[in-house]
Amino acid sequence: MTARPANAHQARLLRLLRDGGPNSRAQLGDQVDLSRSKLAVEVDRLLETGLVVADGLAASRGGRRSHNIRLVPRLRLLGVDIGATSVDVAVTNAELEVLGHLNQPMDVREGPVAVFEQVLALAAKLRSSGLAEGFDGAGIGVPGPVRFPEGVPVAPPIMPGWDGFPVREALSQELGCPVMVDNDVNLMAMGEQHAGVARSVGDFLCVKIGTGIGCGIVVGGEVYRGTTGSAGDIGHIQVEPDGRACACGNKGCLEAHFSGAALARDAEVAAHSGRSAELAARLAAAGRLTAVDVAAAASAGDAASLELIRAGGDRVGQVIAGLVSFFNPGLVVIGGGVTGLGHTLLASIRTQVYRQSLPLATGNLPIVLGELGPLAGVTGAARLISDHLFSPA
Repeated sequence: MTARPANAHQARLLRLLRDGGPNSRAQLGDQVDLSRSKLAVEVDRLLETGLVVADGLAASRGGRRSHNIRLVPRLRLLGVDIGATSVDVAVTNAELEVLGHLNQPMDVREGPVAVFEQVLALAAKLRSSGLAEGFDGAGIGVPGPVRFPEGVPVAPPIMPGWDGFPVREALSQELGCPVMVDNDVNLMAMGEQHAGVARSVGDFLCVKIGTGIGCGIVVGGEVYRGTTGSAGDIGHIQVEPDGRACACGNKGCLEAHFSGAALARDAEVAAHSGRSAELAARLAAAGRLTAVDVAAAASAGDAASLELIRAGGDRVGQVIAGLVSFFNPGLVVIGGGVTGLGHTLLASIRTQVYRQSLPLATGNLPIVLGELGPLAGVTGAARLISDHLFSPA
């Protein structure tokens, strides 16, 4: 894809077609502030660029039927969601429909060169399957703070060796297309906004609980990144004065007390101390415990596992309650690997938020699990790069 919209009107039309699918000129006219003649000019210019194509006759609204138009079907976007312990790679069309998706275990601590070898191998596998001849753009999510304009991670606590690595530049050279990079939780928020539980919400929080904890902040339909790109780094809000040491160098951070790694550590302590026969049996069988083991033990009625989940949910809820009081969102979405803990976790978070925040903020506030699971991040990554491609050059 070489063409770009020439102005803000064309960019708006492209995004409407991305988010709403094929539409007639009349339907597009209902959504933009343009005269009929000006709309016709802009649509015709987009047709000339090849960014949009005619797509059959539209339903009659009286008078002569017009043609639907849609984004060019051949456009292909690559979405990459790098987590601490796995990577998801997907190819989408222009309307962000996931055409193919691959997941692979991976340790982000191996460093950017090793991780991107795996990413490129997965992208090549998707390409060789016939889903894409090449990619028109790629969006990349990483589990740490990102200086957004440059696409560079900055001192990410759980990503040794990534500080200052030119992710956008390096992958753009390898893939031969434009690349945009963001924090993984921002992309999860964008994915849920495009095709998940937050489709009709303009102001919401998306909290990801995995190996780390972060929060995507959406204001007026747009991700808020802050002055330098570090907005939403709630995993390093202190919840225990003089608490556990955190990977960031401070003590008592939320992430140090409840995340995938913290939960696994606490579960192993419960197993060794005799508080949980169920966890002890799982530890003996596997040699280590994960959040998945805690979820399974809790489902079997293990009291120690249920208590660990409730205590973690209380801590997360305590932090979210502060965010709700400050931001007054219309929705809170909970996602990430630890959401396998399910409704026990969700109930604890809700209890704390509804108890601590003012009734005006919580009286009509849904706190829900995300709908898209691992597809949230890759869908958000594809949306990130499409936002870039569908902006005036």
